[in-house]
Amino acid sequence: MNVDAPLTALDAAPEPLRAKLEGSNISPVTLLATDYLNHFNEIVMLLDLIPDMPEILEEAQAWQPKTYVEHFRDSTIADRDLAIECWPHVPQRYRRPFDRAVETMDMLVRQILDHAEMQIRANDPDRLRHRVKAGVEALRMSIEAASGIIHGSEQTLDQREIDRLMG
Repeated sequence: MNVDAPLTALDAAPEPLRAKLEGSNISPVTLLATDYLNHFNEIVMLLDLIPDMPEILEEAQAWQPKTYVEHFRDSTIADRDLAIECWPHVPQRYRRPFDRAVETMDMLVRQILDHAEMQIRANDPDRLRHRVKAGVEALRMSIEAASGIIHGSEQTLDQREIDRLMG
């Protein structure tokens, strides 16, 4: 190993943990798993329905943010315990942007739900459709950014990009 080369997450992880990663759904680069994003993909499916089925708003409003560890504690996937075990070892160069991306996604979901409720109460289906569509587009971009981080990118959306997308 070149001593001048930067350590990867796999290099920094304890040996027993490194051995468990082979064949798992957890990135050996970041020690993160994309399954966490299913928590956000589920709410996207509900949000997409709101303009045509406003009565689904109540079900969507029941969605709650979950931390990475909470998601995996509630999960049934085979790698759930390994994902939880890896969490404290996620390198900060990925953890910080990942945490920011999760905060952004949580905020976007709340904004979309708040805007949807206002437009439903105002009986403005055109504005409802526009606001939900713009919000979901921003949320999908944030999910893509989070997926990139899970796979080794350090990029996130900044607030200006989010504001532009939200209209």
